[in-house]
Amino acid sequence: MDKKRVGQIKEQFDLVIHSDETAKVEFWYARELMPLLGYERWENFDKAISRAMESCETSGIEVSDHFREVTKMVLLGSGAHRSVKDYMLTRYACYLIAQNGDPKKEEIAFAQSYFALQTRKQELIEERIALIERTEARGRLRESEKRLSQNIYERGVDDVGFGRIRSKGDQALFGGHTTMGMIARLGVKDNRPLADFLPTLTIAAKNLATEMTNYNVEEKDLQGERAITGEHVQNNLSVREMLGQRGIKPEELPPSEDIKKLERRVKSQEKKMAAQAGRLPESKVDGGVNDCE
Repeated sequence: MDKKRVGQIKEQFDLVIHSDETAKVEFWYARELMPLLGYERWENFDKAISRAMESCETSGIEVSDHFREVTKMVLLGSGAHRSVKDYMLTRYACYLIAQNGDPKKEEIAFAQSYFALQTRKQELIEERIALIERTEARGRLRESEKRLSQNIYERGVDDVGFGRIRSKGDQALFGGHTTMGMIARLGVKDNRPLADFLPTLTIAAKNLATEMTNYNVEEKDLQGERAITGEHVQNNLSVREMLGQRGIKPEELPPSEDIKKLERRVKSQEKKMAAQAGRLPESKVDGGVNDCE
């Protein structure tokens, strides 16, 4: 997500912040937040809120401190007023709701970082979005490699053969450098996976080549190590050629921070979130009158 788009979405989220000076807590109303998270129907968003409340309870955190059902009066097109159900939501509640959303939606991807941080500084939000994008890319590569391992096992190749196939693919992608060669080049410990230290772009490139191999192995029913190796090498060469057209050589990109450290940092932030978000005030806050078509 580029900086301009992050800034645009951030401005929309900032505009619907409410605060209670007595309780010293920021909160959001669900009906104002709903369109910002890409939901069109209240029924669907209400279900997402219910799932988030269950997550809160499972974590041993008092749900009422972060989710408060309230009634709002809305103005109908006819001029009449009608009461509707709404929720007051702390930053932590909003984070849990975002976690239950589809991360492929840029609004959800943004919200997962926006609500995870106490600060609203855009550069820190951008940094966390990039961190999450990298960990998600690593997860996708892990799943595609797991699928490839299963595919080749069913076609007469053992774990040692899988290692050879993967290394040959890396050699094609990294301009002649094998997996072990790249591990040495980037200063990665021998007992750690290379992908845990690759930048997001390279992880995505490896994943694309692996997904292409999975597709063709299944579609063409390729059998044996030799045929699958040839397929995987060709797919990695194709991805390398595509990157080369944009002036990118994967083997020359610098290593990124150990992804395990990033995952621990994210989990540490999550543990602190509930306390940092504060607690909703005991008394319900009047939502006022909103226009409703």
